[in-house]
Parts: sequence; structure tokens; C-alpha cells
Amino acid sequence: MSKNTDIKKVVLAYSGGLDTSIILKWLQNTYGCEVVTFTADLGQGEELEPARKKAQMLGIKEENIYIDDLREEFVRDFVFPMFRANTLYEGVYLLGTSIARPLIAKRQIEIAKETGADAVCHGATGKGNDQVRFELGYYALKPDIKIIAPWRDWEFKSRTDLIEYAEKNQIPVPRDKRGEAPFSVDANLLHSSSEGKVLEDPNDTPPPYVYMRTISPEEAPDTPTVIEIGFEKGDAVSINGKKMSPATILATLNDYGRDNGIGRLDLVENRFVGMKSRGVYETPGGTILLTAHRAMESITLDRDAAHLKDQIMPRYAELIYYGFWFAPEREMLQALIDKSQEHVEGTVRLKLYKGNVIVEGRESAQSLYSDELVTFEDDRGAYDQKDAEGFIRLNALRLRTLGKRRDRV
Repeated sequence: MSKNTDIKKVVLAYSGGLDTSIILKWLQNTYGCEVVTFTADLGQGEELEPARKKAQMLGIKEENIYIDDLREEFVRDFVFPMFRANTLYEGVYLLGTSIARPLIAKRQIEIAKETGADAVCHGATGKGNDQVRFELGYYALKPDIKIIAPWRDWEFKSRTDLIEYAEKNQIPVPRDKRGEAPFSVDANLLHSSSEGKVLEDPNDTPPPYVYMRTISPEEAPDTPTVIEIGFEKGDAVSINGKKMSPATILATLNDYGRDNGIGRLDLVENRFVGMKSRGVYETPGGTILLTAHRAMESITLDRDAAHLKDQIMPRYAELIYYGFWFAPEREMLQALIDKSQEHVEGTVRLKLYKGNVIVEGRESAQSLYSDELVTFEDDRGAYDQKDAEGFIRLNALRLRTLGKRRDRV
């Protein structure tokens, strides 16, 4: 007997793992509703067909099972726009988890509209950021949608409770899922993140087995790898002269980063919900891309345009981290950022070596770098050094006025 009758059909963000399978059965038992499962391929590197079989086993009709390959859309419409801003949260975090959530929310709402569902459901906990990101996305795209967040609602208090519920409802429990996981993992084409359990003490060195996307810098080859990345309008479009799709570019850069020990980050961050948390992140391709993009901008962006971008970037990063991707202020900032990228094109040459990304060269037909202005040789009238005296005196005027007042006191 269901305890609620107001939910008729719900779209569940479904990984096929134990937790979301328990959520699926809990939705059926608690609401007596029809469940539509949605599994997104964001490049997490896992086989997704088992999710289809698991959903079928739990009674989901084939027409209610959605498994979507969103890798190209993810990189093209979410990752690349974010990288145009050189986005870093709290100075170091490349927002790999944060940027995936609005896409998942968007597709869930699309499926809800397609199937006539009146509710959506996610598996995020009540302590983390993801619940906020998912639900802000849902409400922005369908204001009247009903949201079910089992981890905030159900009666289960421990892993043992979940296992017992699974066994009672004939949900297979793999042997490696019976105990507490040593840490939780989220992964997509941009990054992997590991949090909790063995990582909770910020003073404990992460065990080597936590890292799954990169070899250690110490084990990286003694011979450097040199690559060239081509850009158009601020987006990477080629590697070593070969044109590639956005997802293929990121996947290829991930391979280069993995093999050279690039992209590891151990971070204590400030969550939107108010607490500090420690995470270990691996963003091999993204780390390479960020360095390359900044190098490309260094010769193609005007000084004050570049400085303005740097000023707004922390705010832009916060909006993504907090879950406001669909908010008007994020879209306004995106328009400014995209405008700045009109002439960010050319190539950047990088050396990858033992965890380091080293810029070796950059060139562009849109370059603002001028040999005539920079040279210490005869500059043929391009820059009159005597002009600097008046420039300095004008900029010093207020400082001299302040100095005279100080001397009078």
C-alpha cells in the first residue's frame, strides 16, 4: 500500500548501482507510481547496459528506460563555455562535478515533459551540494515540477538498513557493496572526484588507490611529451593539427594527462550548504586545457578585457558551484565571456612532464603582440619613450597631492 497518491510518474536519475536501485524500489513501494529511469553517459567510463538490465529486472518497461549518450553535448555546451572563462572555484577546483549537474537536470526535465511525468528524483544526500544543483536546475526549467529527494525523506539510517531493504525486495547486493565503501566517487569525462571515509581527515595523505585517472608524477615518463592545441573562438578544436569533436579532444587530453601524471588536486573546499569538505580530484585533460587557453588569450586578448574576465571569474565559478547555471546572471556573464573570445584563435605548444604543463610557444593570426613595440632596438617611432614621462606624472598627480597633505599633518 502506497503512503502517497499525488505522484503518478517520476523520472529517476538512475546509475544502475545499488543505491539508485534501492531508490527505484522505494519509489515504487512508497508512492505506488510509475518510474522512468534516466541514465546519462557523461564519459564516466562505465558500461551502461547493465543499468538497462537492472531496471528491467526491477519491473521498468522498456519504453520507460532512457540511456543517453550526452558526452558531446556535455563538453560542447557546458565544459567548453566554462573553460572560456578559465573557471576555478576557490582558485584551484575545475568544477568537474558541478558542471555536469545542470545537464543531467536539463535532460531529466526533458524526459519528464516527454513522458508526462509529474515528478523527478535524484540520489544526492542532504549534506552535499548536488541536491542544490539538481533542484535549482529542475525548478528553473519546470517551476511546477515535484521533487523527491529520498536521502532527506526515507527512514533508513545506516548502510545495514539499506542492505536489509535491498534483500527484502529481491535487489541483488554485490559482495563488495555489503560493507562501507572506503570513499565515494563521482566521475565524468572532465574529472573524477573522491570524498568521504578514508579522506575525511584533511591531514591524512590520500592512499594511492584513491587515484584512478592518473599515474603519479613520480612514475611518469622521464621523457617529456610535446603537443599542440588549436583554438577557434576560445574553444579547442584540434590536437597536433588534427581536427576533433569536443568530447574527443577532452578524451585525448585526458590520455595525455593520465600518462604524464597531470591533474591531481587535494582540496578542502567550502560547500554551498555551509560546511567544509575534503575531496581528491583528478582533471588531467582539463588541467592541460586551462593552461593552453590562458596562453592563447595572452596574445589575443586586450589587457583590460583580460583583466575584467579575471575579475568576474570567481563570481562565475561560484554560480556554477552553487548550482545557478540556468540563472540570468550566469547567462549574462556568459555573454560577456563569449564576446571576449571572438579573436581567441591560434595554436599553443605545450610540454607535459611529470605532473607539469609547460607552455613552450603560442602563435595566432589575431595576435596583439607586437615586435615593434616590445623591442629594445630602434623601434622606428612606434613608441616614443619620452611620452612615458607625462604619462607617469599624470598618474602620480593624486599620489603627490596626498603626499603633500600627509606632509602638512
